[in-house]
Amino acid sequence: MKRLGISFLLVFFVGTLYGTAQDLNPKEVPSVVVNTFKKEFPKASDVEWELTTNDVYEVEFEIGYFTEYEAWFDANGKMIKYTEELSKSDLPKIVKEYVKTNHASYHIDDAEKIVEGNTTHFKIEIEDGPNEQHLLFDEKGKIKK
Repeated sequence: MKRLGISFLLVFFVGTLYGTAQDLNPKEVPSVVVNTFKKEFPKASDVEWELTTNDVYEVEFEIGYFTEYEAWFDANGKMIKYTEELSKSDLPKIVKEYVKTNHASYHIDDAEKIVEGNTTHFKIEIEDGPNEQHLLFDEKGKIKK
């Protein structure tokens, strides 16, 4: 029983030490970060900020009717990357054709666009019953992994 208690404390301590993010009040986010965010995403709503352990500001928000986004900014306000949740119909045709041809029994469950600098990728999760896979495509629809 003592071992279990020590194990629990160790897991709790390590989890606390290496936690991924801390929720922030919007007033705690540097103005340079907020200004860049507002410039890049002027129609954002339901905005929630977090500070990651490596001093990156992560923001989750929506644009339009339930389209979810996440964006990451450094402390100087430079956007590192952002992701946009996509519907299947928003995916490039070549991505949908790849799934239909190479994974005929699977259906697309989740999809997102990832933009990092000048590079765009599409990440999808496909499912066939209990089986699921994650696939990554470049902006031209070529499979990356």
